[in-house]
This record gives sequence, C-alpha cells and structure tokens, in this order.
Amino acid sequence: MKAAQDSEDLTRVGPGTVMGEFMRQYWIPAVMSGELAADGEPVRLALLGEKLIAFRDTSGRVGVMDHRCPHRCASLFLGRNEHDGIRCVYHGWKFDVTGRCVDMPSVPAHQDFKDRVRAKAYPAVERNGLVWVYMGARTEPPPLPMVEVSLLPSDQVDVVMTQRRCNWMQALEGDIDTSHFGFLHVGHLDPSEVPPGHALEHTATDRAPQYHVRDTPWGTSYGAYRRVPAGGDERIYWRFANYMFPFWSQTPQGEFPLHVHARAWVPMDDEHTMFVFLRWRSSMRNVRDPLKDGNTLGGSRPRAEYLPNTTDWTGRWRLKADESNDWMIDREAQRTNRIYTGIDNIHLQDQAVTESMGGITDHAFEHLGPGDLMIARTRRRALQAARSFRQTGAAPPGVDDPQVFLQSRSGYFLADPAVDWTAAYDAQVARAARPAEAPPQAQESVPAK
Repeated sequence: MKAAQDSEDLTRVGPGTVMGEFMRQYWIPAVMSGELAADGEPVRLALLGEKLIAFRDTSGRVGVMDHRCPHRCASLFLGRNEHDGIRCVYHGWKFDVTGRCVDMPSVPAHQDFKDRVRAKAYPAVERNGLVWVYMGARTEPPPLPMVEVSLLPSDQVDVVMTQRRCNWMQALEGDIDTSHFGFLHVGHLDPSEVPPGHALEHTATDRAPQYHVRDTPWGTSYGAYRRVPAGGDERIYWRFANYMFPFWSQTPQGEFPLHVHARAWVPMDDEHTMFVFLRWRSSMRNVRDPLKDGNTLGGSRPRAEYLPNTTDWTGRWRLKADESNDWMIDREAQRTNRIYTGIDNIHLQDQAVTESMGGITDHAFEHLGPGDLMIARTRRRALQAARSFRQTGAAPPGVDDPQVFLQSRSGYFLADPAVDWTAAYDAQVARAARPAEAPPQAQESVPAK
C-alpha cells in the first residue's frame, strides 16, 4: 500500500466515507445485552464515527439512536428512560425505540406535530448476549450474519469486549499475522520445554513460517506452514486464519476441528476500536497447558485488568494497562527473558504493539515483507469490496448471502505434504465439529489421496 488515498479509504469510517458506508451494510455487534437494563440509564455509544445512545425500554426492547434530540439537539443521554421511551429533559419530547416521537408535552395540543418528527434511530436485535445494530439505508435490514459461533445458544458461548485505542484495521491485522506469535508471545520459550502434543509444539520450533494466501467468498484466508518430523515421516504443520467482511477475524491458535470462534474489530471511530470476541466453550488444548516443568507459559496471564466503565464516549471496556503506564511492561522480566515482551498477558501484548503504532498506522512508513502477505491481501480485498459498493451500490459479499461465513474456520493441524493446501483446508472443514453435535477428537493429520 503506497497511495495516500488507499490508506484514507481503508481507515476512515465516518458517514459518507468509503469504508464507513461499506460497513454500514452489515449488522454490527455493538453493546453487551447486560449493559442495558429496562428503564435503566442510557449508554453513550460511539459507532462508525457517530455519537449514539443505547437504552432498553420498559418492555425490554432496545433502542439505538443519535444522541441529539431532533428538537434542539440536546443530548438524549441526559434523558429520562421511562414508560417505553426516552424523554428529553429539555422540553419533555419523548421517543420510542424506533425513533418515533410519542409525546410533545411542551406543545399545545392543537399545535402538536409529533407525527411528523422522528429521532434518527437504527434497527437493533439481540443474539448471543449482544445487541446488534444495522446502520445502513435499507428499509428492511438484511439477515444477520451467519458467523458460526454467533448462531450458538448463549450458554455455550463466552463473549468478551475490550476497547483498543487505534484504527480498526491495524487492530485486526494482529489476528492475521501468525509470524509475530513466535516472538511477541513466545519469544522466550525454549522449544525443548514443550511437551509433545502441546498447542505450542511447532510454533516455538520454527519462527519463520511460509504462507499461502487467497481471496475467499467471505474475505481472505491464509495457510501458514512449517515442515515438521512426525514419527519418522515429514508432515506439514498448518495454521489457517481468516478475515471475514467487514471487520471479523478468526485466529489460528486452536485445534481446527474444535476452534469455533470469531473476533469482531468494530470501529467506534477512526482511532478507537471495540474488540468483540465470541468463543465456543470447547475442550481443545490451550497455550496455558503445562510445559514439561509443570509451569505455564510465562507472559500468558489469563486475564487483563479492566478499568471501571465510565459514561464518556470512549469509557467502556478499557484496560487498566495503556500507553500512560507503558502497558505495565516489566523490564526486569524482559531482561531476564522470563517474558519476551515483559508484558504479562497475550491479549495485552497485542494491544500494546498495535496501540504503540499510533491512532492510525502511517502506511507510507512501512516496509512489508514475505510474512505480511495476508496483511497486504486483506487490505486490498477490503478496499476493493468497499469501492465496488461505492461504485455500483450492489450488496457487498455476505450481506444477502450470510451463509458464506459458515465456510470459514481457522486453527492448526498436521497434514501429509502431498495434500494441496486448499484440499487440506477443505478436508478439515468437512470433519470439523459442529457445536450442535458431540465434538470429535481433534484430527492430527490429513492423509494424501
């Protein structure tokens, strides 16, 4: 990527922008259902560069609308959430979850014109403990995306939100860059300490994988590969990951047959992103499984600490560690190689490096290499799709045919070297566990045909 216009179109998400209008064609996971109580306080919600409020009415319905009252633009965040509507405290005008004005108590009855006034509101539905918002112009919204993990019952899915202070694409790119794992996360790991069958068995041994990348119906996909010995024979250790339109990713750090998850990098604005992680509660092996000495991987503390949520536009789901405290880096742990980065949490390690790039990466300053093939392909794919929508107005990929996302899986496995990489992927998808079924044992090898 060299053109300044490419960078602008890729990173800007506000109304009228190339990428912003593209993203508005899809349903967006925006708020945890648990953040909104019936007749409770409205929540400030920054989404695609717009300042919105979200609230739950007396009947349990969710409203998402522009925070400005359409009367005199006072903020509805100050409003009274009462009796199936939000009432502006300035003049008492009241709006239901669809934006319809239902009461104008400050206007004489014979001059009432509430039937001609609407707040700018967006359709909202709930699934998997999340509120999904449609910000596009269609009268009838498209179907919800069929991202596999989002179709499961909520009691089978863990959902996590974390805010990241950087552009959506540079945040997402950490998920589709597997070569960093051998350094950022496990650079201090001695391969001889990894027991056979551990999730890190091959990642720590060869820290310079090679790649195949391709465009797919759902976005882009890579297969990173390493040649490894297996019982006297050679096998290929594959790590597959995906970008899914418009801002979803699937990482390779899990056993392919059991790795049912998705990660949304939802732009709040150009320089703030809300990470929404959905994961099926399967029993696959984990990077925190014990090493040969019985200890877990240094730097893999299971949870990062959050600050209490506040009511400002970027006050939700913030980590305690940030640039103001150097992401709590422990230089002694770094010097002694107890933790390669000195940062004791894998997610926080990603957070630190992507936030350290600044609000928006200066793409003109970069020098991409062979390990960045997926980064370059994904930027191009996203730009092409967004510009195609701008030029033609035709529905973007997956909007009207959401089943394409069901073809997307990620994870690691071993395969015979004679098997083509796309065939190896297809074979794994065919044998992968579907959460409605009893999960099979993870398959370790794909035989040659």
